[in-house]
Amino acid sequence: MELKTRSERLAGRRIALCVTGSVAAVESVRIARELRRHGAEVIPYMTKGAMGIIHPNALEFAAGRGPVAGLTGAVEHLADHDLILIAPATANTIAKIVHGIADNPVTALAASSGSGLVIAPAMHREMYENPVVAGNMRLLRERSIFVEPLLEEGAAKMAPLEDIVDAVFYALTPKDLKGRRVVVTAGPTMEHIDPVRVITNRSSGKMGVALAREAVFRGADVTLIYGPGTAKPPSRAEVVRVETSDEMLRAVESRRDYDIFIGAAAVADFTVEPRKEKLGSREGGITLELMPTKKTLSVVREGAVRVAFKAGYGLSEKGLIEAASMLMEETGFDLVVANDLSKGVLGSDEAEAVIVKKEGVIRLERMDKQALAKRIFDELMRI
Repeated sequence: MELKTRSERLAGRRIALCVTGSVAAVESVRIARELRRHGAEVIPYMTKGAMGIIHPNALEFAAGRGPVAGLTGAVEHLADHDLILIAPATANTIAKIVHGIADNPVTALAASSGSGLVIAPAMHREMYENPVVAGNMRLLRERSIFVEPLLEEGAAKMAPLEDIVDAVFYALTPKDLKGRRVVVTAGPTMEHIDPVRVITNRSSGKMGVALAREAVFRGADVTLIYGPGTAKPPSRAEVVRVETSDEMLRAVESRRDYDIFIGAAAVADFTVEPRKEKLGSREGGITLELMPTKKTLSVVREGAVRVAFKAGYGLSEKGLIEAASMLMEETGFDLVVANDLSKGVLGSDEAEAVIVKKEGVIRLERMDKQALAKRIFDELMRI
C-alpha cells in the first residue's frame, strides 16, 4: 500500500506495534499507517483478544506485513526492534508485563526485549482507577513512556493518534537539548476593540506549536507562550495562554532563564484603545485610531540563541531574503525564518521557508510543518 510521506523522521526504525484485546484495537490500522508515513518499518503483534476485535488482514494491509499472532519455534519475540509500542494496552496486558508473564506474542516480546516501551492504556474507568491496576501502571511508568488516556464517558479511552505518534517521536529522538530551556511564542494575538470585537489575524499557531513539540522531542524544558491558535500544544510543555500583544510581551519579558528563544507568534502590529461598551452597529461609520504595538522581539534577553520569523506576502525569493536579512540586522538575532503567506501556508499543515543565518541562506522546499520544525532545529544546533 502506497502512503504519502510526511517525513523521514522514523526512517530505518523498526517499531513493534502490539495490539491487545480492547475495542480501541480498531485504531491500530491508523497508527500503523501514520508510523509508516514517517518512514518506520512496522512489525505488528496481536493477542488472541485483539484478533477477536480486528481481523489480522486489516493490520497486515496497514503495516505492509502480516502480524505475529502466536508463539512458535521461530521465536518471533526475540526479533530486534528500536521500539515496542503497545496500543491499546489492556489492564490484563499491563499486569502481565509488570509481573514477567510471557504467555502471548505481546507479553513475550515485552519480557524478552531490551527495546524502549511506549504504553497507551485503554480500559473501563473503574478498572483504570482500581488500586491494583493503578499500582501496576505506576511500576510500568518507571521503565516506559505512558501515553495518558482520555478519561471520559466512563472509560479510560486510548489517547488520540497524534499523542501516540508524539510519544514515539519523543522516545526515538536523541536528547541533544537535554538540560536546556526553550521559550517559543506561537499563534495570533487579539487586540480588543470593544467587549465583542477584536483585531486579529489568521495564524493557526501550527508552526510555533510544531517548534515547541520538536524542542520537547529533543529533551528541552519547554515553555510555549501561546495566543489563541487552533493547534494542540504538546503535553510535555508548559503552556502560558495569552490574548493580546501586551500580554505576550509581558510573558516573554518575565522569563529570563532560557537558553533558546523562538519568536514564531504572529503578533499584531497595531492595537486600539478598547471601548468599555459594545459599539452600536447603527452608528454609521466608525473610525479607529491604530497605535503601534511594542515589538515582542525587543525584550528577548541577550545571550540566548534567538530565532525570529518573518512573514512576507507576494515577495520574490530575493525580496524575502532581503526582508529576513534586514530583520536579523535590526534585532541582532542569530537566525531568521522567512516564508511567503501568499503561498497558502496560513492554517495549512505544510510550509516552505528560507532560513537566513550569518553564514548564508538555506532554502527549504514545501514540507510538513513538523518536518520543517526539525530542519530549523537542526540548523539552530549548528550555531
